[in-house]
Amino acid sequence: MPLNRVQEPFVFKSQMSLVEMTGRRAGDLAEFGLHLKEVPEASVYYHTHHFLQQHQFLVPEPPNDFAYWVASVLQEEELGERLAAIDTVQFHTLGELRGAITAAIDRHLEKQKTLRKAPPGEEFYFMKCILFTFPTTYVAYDLKEFLGCLERVSVGCLYNHIFEARLRPPLGMNDFSYWLRKSLDEEDLAKRIESLDPYTHTMDGLRKGIIRLIARRLGEESGG
Repeated sequence: MPLNRVQEPFVFKSQMSLVEMTGRRAGDLAEFGLHLKEVPEASVYYHTHHFLQQHQFLVPEPPNDFAYWVASVLQEEELGERLAAIDTVQFHTLGELRGAITAAIDRHLEKQKTLRKAPPGEEFYFMKCILFTFPTTYVAYDLKEFLGCLERVSVGCLYNHIFEARLRPPLGMNDFSYWLRKSLDEEDLAKRIESLDPYTHTMDGLRKGIIRLIARRLGEESGG
């Protein structure tokens, strides 16, 4: 089908973060689980989504900060593996993600007779992250322009539209697929982008995967 051009463009937006301390720290698993239930969602975000963004070069399964501390500091390897296996980006809200993590910790605590203490200086300090989103100079009115922008925007911009978007309405959908579907009527392309598993790519790898899909679609239209 022919390519569409819209009046309202897709505006690529990037993000910056301000990290603050919450004043809470944990020296064992019981304290850890208790604080995790009470800290603000901005803290859950920092130790999961923000951690994933900062360590996105670790593939195929990026860990979360909670899993790292439990396994490496407390030496609770079984629980650490369970926490690392929780698919951070599959949860549509931070509340759901927090619930899955605390449930795994509670189940583990029910079986524990003694608690291992973190060595002095290696306690878990709960931080929180405040996000600031801002528009970039990159805007796209059609698929060709969208591709050109996608090749140039920052990793932070990609993360905002692919991962952060899942926590905003419409829940569970990345911004790229939403715009392609609603504005350009590119349903098939939107589905193909949604099918890319972010857990098996670095951000640059994910960028290349999306670029290939769009380039293929443009090639179809041009007869290439």
